[in-house]
Amino acid sequence: MSLTVSLADRINALEESATLGMTKKARELAAQGHKVISLSVGEPDFKTPKHICDAAKKAIDDGFHGYSPVAGYPDLRKAIADKLKRDNNIEWGPENIVVSTGAKHSLANVISTLVNPGEEVIIFSPYWVSYSEMVKLADGVSVVVDGAFDNNFKVTPEQFEAAITPKTKLVMFASPNNPTGSVYTEAELRAIGAIVAKHPNIYVMADEIYEYINFTEEGHFSIGSIPEIKNQVITVNGVAKGHAMTGWRIGFIAAAKWIADGVEKLQGQVTSGTNSIAQKAATVAFNGTLEEAYKMKDAYNRRRGLVVGLLREIPGFKVNMPDGAFYAFPDISAYFGKSDGTTTIKDSDDFSMWLLEGAFVATVAGSSFGAPNCIRISTAAADEQLIEACERIKAAVATLK
Repeated sequence: MSLTVSLADRINALEESATLGMTKKARELAAQGHKVISLSVGEPDFKTPKHICDAAKKAIDDGFHGYSPVAGYPDLRKAIADKLKRDNNIEWGPENIVVSTGAKHSLANVISTLVNPGEEVIIFSPYWVSYSEMVKLADGVSVVVDGAFDNNFKVTPEQFEAAITPKTKLVMFASPNNPTGSVYTEAELRAIGAIVAKHPNIYVMADEIYEYINFTEEGHFSIGSIPEIKNQVITVNGVAKGHAMTGWRIGFIAAAKWIADGVEKLQGQVTSGTNSIAQKAATVAFNGTLEEAYKMKDAYNRRRGLVVGLLREIPGFKVNMPDGAFYAFPDISAYFGKSDGTTTIKDSDDFSMWLLEGAFVATVAGSSFGAPNCIRISTAAADEQLIEACERIKAAVATLK
């Protein structure tokens, strides 16, 4: 008797995460004995700072072994509220904060809480791979607005305003951006905010997970700090990138209480409270010094110069200088239609897979980020790996005619 496979339509319609898919493929090749340089996953190569790890050990010893409150421990929510006031000029109380299992979970919670079937979500592109799939799961409609390469991949206020329709419910973007590293300036965000202020039924989800990895002189500006639209902005952040705590899985939202209450209601039925030990560690991260975060930022800053310089030496590559995060996002479309005699490169998916299988360098195709002419290269790796990876890429593309 054969087994009938009948997944729900929403799962059949869902795309696999491109970053996780390439990482999986890279691990399979490495297990076969190939020396793979994996620059596909967006993960710091630093260890979590010791004082944060020590806080987790203490939490275990102190007996924090049980279920945590759905929205997070009160001391963590207060620490986040204090951090927002200190670093972002955003004044929300602990009651406006909901802690979730990573910022990814926070994003999904907000979309599911706010978006009705058929409502539109404007997504600034290039965008993180999961944005559009989260909207799809909520039966919403993604309206993708492309940021031009010549504008450092940033969407203009005029483009944003032109995309608004009576069905628009939410606009979402990341700054600093994954995959481009672009950072929206205060002036740009205030111009976007002025448009939002004209539409009280439109909400903004600001993904600020790369906040501390910002190389601009101006520094980070939070759109949620604009008083006129404070109640329309949902700020999403966490500890993964700035504090090198990817596996700890702590993210949060900060929003008007009715939105926070809705997210808490949803979370209470789906996951309940997140890991108790990780919450105690995150409390110390938010309350503590940013010295280690700034050391990591300095390393990422040096690496971006190294990698961008090497990539610009490759004929046909167009590479912008990212202002934040830890990625390079070269336009490699000059190689579309070219062949090494065996494989013809049709698009960025072909190019990325060809690099992995031929040069054993794992990247991610830009098509998954809404930018089909590009590939994403993580610079969160040791200098030696980054140099060798760029050398392999340069040698590989030299075979394409």
